[in-house]
Amino acid sequence: MRKWGDRLKKVEQLAQSFQQNPLALRYKPRLWPCQPSSVWKLFPRQSMAISFAQSCREAVHIFALEKENTPQGQRIYLVTSYTELWHYYRTYTQSLMHCYEVIPEGAVCKLYFDLEFHKPSNKGADGKAMVSSLIQFVCDKLMEIYGIECTPKNILNLDSSTEEKFSRHLIFNLQNAAFKDNIHVGRFIHAILQPVLSTPKRVSFLNAGTDSELPNGKTRQERAISQEKSSKEGELAESPETKRRKKEETDLGFLQVKNKDGQDCLFVDLGVYTKNRNFRLYKSSKVGKNAAFHMADDSKFTTKPEKGVSAEESVFLASLVCNVRFTGQRILTWDITPTKESKTSGPQNQQGSASSSEPISGYLSSPHQEVDNFVLSLVQKNGVQGSIRRWNYFAAEQLIVYDIAKYRWCENVQRFHKSNNIMIVVDLKEEVWYQKCHDPECRNFRSSSYPLPQEICVRYILTLDEEDQAYLMDDYGNIEPSQMPARNPQSTVHPEEDSADMWGDKEDDKDYLESLEEFEQNNGDISDELLLTCMTDFETQ
Repeated sequence: MRKWGDRLKKVEQLAQSFQQNPLALRYKPRLWPCQPSSVWKLFPRQSMAISFAQSCREAVHIFALEKENTPQGQRIYLVTSYTELWHYYRTYTQSLMHCYEVIPEGAVCKLYFDLEFHKPSNKGADGKAMVSSLIQFVCDKLMEIYGIECTPKNILNLDSSTEEKFSRHLIFNLQNAAFKDNIHVGRFIHAILQPVLSTPKRVSFLNAGTDSELPNGKTRQERAISQEKSSKEGELAESPETKRRKKEETDLGFLQVKNKDGQDCLFVDLGVYTKNRNFRLYKSSKVGKNAAFHMADDSKFTTKPEKGVSAEESVFLASLVCNVRFTGQRILTWDITPTKESKTSGPQNQQGSASSSEPISGYLSSPHQEVDNFVLSLVQKNGVQGSIRRWNYFAAEQLIVYDIAKYRWCENVQRFHKSNNIMIVVDLKEEVWYQKCHDPECRNFRSSSYPLPQEICVRYILTLDEEDQAYLMDDYGNIEPSQMPARNPQSTVHPEEDSADMWGDKEDDKDYLESLEEFEQNNGDISDELLLTCMTDFETQ
């Protein structure tokens, strides 16, 4: 009995020791010492991948993967860093050859285009010339509306054309400027292409193939000549704005193409500006296809690779639509109903939004509404009713930057600024917030970092274990379903039965009981002295 007590005491001491000195967290390998810890998780649904990415301290991003021999459109979602994806992207070209960047809802992003047309239906179309004309037109518009200089050297021009289809991606790497999100990108593109979008379909009588008389007695050719004469007379009375619009309609006529069914459509795909959009990556092809995006032979894009980054990786990073850093960025916006005033430079370089110069009370919330409410609590106190003027989400750094209105307290000067507003920056990765300022005197100031309340931290809300992965990738790049134990919610096994099975065979238990009863009947009661002797002999062995 003494030895049993010593053993129990030793176990208690070990338990106390482990509580005071817990085991270290599971080691996460690194690609090399200067890189962050490895994160590589696969999920069956996009929502699960987004939730996990938001709960990570590491700078991770979401990508969609298509697998061969699976139903068309079925994708799995990968969460990892840009560096790690590139490391394996060039290694496992087979399993990662159909890869898409997920453009998160609300994330600051680059201006981008998806261009395509069906070659057999547009035999006279010169794709390269069309791309060149579009690039020049967009560069002119960026200068006209935002005052931003852009040249073909800033535009990554990717090609995945085939014999049947002309296909390009354009990604604009503007100098220190990006759009609030891809919804605003879509609005901007719709606005500048409005002349061609609103152009009514015209019937050409000259190309009708016959000179038969019309009901009014004129031939088709005579009527066409008459209409052309009337048109020229009307131009003399047109305003400069109308003339400019008509010229743009003519200049953008090259964007009108036909699909494989012979129907009219646009060279620019306007359907790629939706939330959580999947945008195919550089060096990736569609499943079942063998046409991956590569640098177009007429691309003039130039980049200066950072130290330790190869030229090819530099192109890969430039191709990522959401690879935008917070520091020094000018955020461009475009409202649904732009006005003349909205196209002038705003106080914080927020062009194109009629409401951007006014504090927003009923503003659209960011992807993290609970964080919005917390920021409002910071600026609505001591009788001051501050508000959120606008927010910008930088997915590359997991930052939400809030421009504040009607609340100008600055930690740097320890008072309210007279005119310039402040910013509240929330770091979702580090789970802290800090204050910055628009005042020139405080341009480089950043306040101390303060922790976010635990109840609004994504890591606290979302806890995902390794078992949540429905897919795993082995050392050879093969992606297969994980071997998770199947759970049967309708199981009829009772806990008592489970416990019995853990200890042994029920038939054996029955035999033991029968033997014990037989021994007791034949030998009578067992004395306490005999039990103590047996116990002593057992412990001394």
